[in-house]
Amino acid sequence: MHLAFIIINFHSDEDTLSIVHDLEENNQVKGVDVSIYVVDNSRSEKFKETLTRRSNAVYVDSPGNIGFAAGNNLGIKQALTDKADIICLINNDTHAPKDLVKNMLSSPILDRSIGIIGGLIYFAKGYEFEHKYKPEEKGKVIWYAGGKFDWDNVLGSHLGVNEVDRGQYDGIKDTDFVTGCLLIARADVFHRVGLLDERYCLYLEDTDFNLRVRRTGYRTVVDPNIKIWHKVAQGSGIGSDLNDYFITRNRLLFGITYARPRTKFALLREAVRKLFTGTKAQKQAIKDFFTGNLGKGSYLKK
Repeated sequence: MHLAFIIINFHSDEDTLSIVHDLEENNQVKGVDVSIYVVDNSRSEKFKETLTRRSNAVYVDSPGNIGFAAGNNLGIKQALTDKADIICLINNDTHAPKDLVKNMLSSPILDRSIGIIGGLIYFAKGYEFEHKYKPEEKGKVIWYAGGKFDWDNVLGSHLGVNEVDRGQYDGIKDTDFVTGCLLIARADVFHRVGLLDERYCLYLEDTDFNLRVRRTGYRTVVDPNIKIWHKVAQGSGIGSDLNDYFITRNRLLFGITYARPRTKFALLREAVRKLFTGTKAQKQAIKDFFTGNLGKGSYLKK
């Protein structure tokens, strides 16, 4: 059994080295060959040297800051070339316990009716959205326990967010989407469905992939026995111009591609209104959508 982890690095070297170290401590499961592929969107020779010196991870060169979707695709392609059986996308700003691989392989990932499996993701201590928690509750605050997609507004939301885990999400359950923060799929799923859609760059590329997987006939599920901790929004920043830009543009792309006609009309009407009343990032996002400037768009070309 060959299990491959894909990690994107972009000017966050210490976070990346930390999760690589966590995953290498998982490389003790009998009969399982674990490979770690680090796609370096920052193209740093210093980081490449450090990664090679401090780990056995495979450094995957990138042409530059090509975004989350395209960066992951580079890693997925390399893993498929190397005959990986299972591929796991995992954010670099996460912490993984020593039993992560064991719990992943104890999940129903080999069930051919299942296309994608996700896990229970907690806020890393000190990265919670709210500050109401007791000291003993930190580290148990949920960031993701499943996903729900609102087709009327073309928005996804996380189940359990900001709740303290008290076992309320125990048990394997189907979900509308598995977040790209921790997304596990067999190689045959990628061969059948394809890779992430690089037009999204970042945000909603995971939802798009989940939808394509589900429309192919697979289930998408969450197994809460699989756990990681997330330093939330270290890469793009919730509420930042970058966040505002890609959420605005990609809601249009996703909605126009998949939503019912009534919702498409509402999205277009909202977009026209925001061309006059929206933020600078929103206006640019809408212009880029209508002119077909997708992929990296204006924001990652600066």
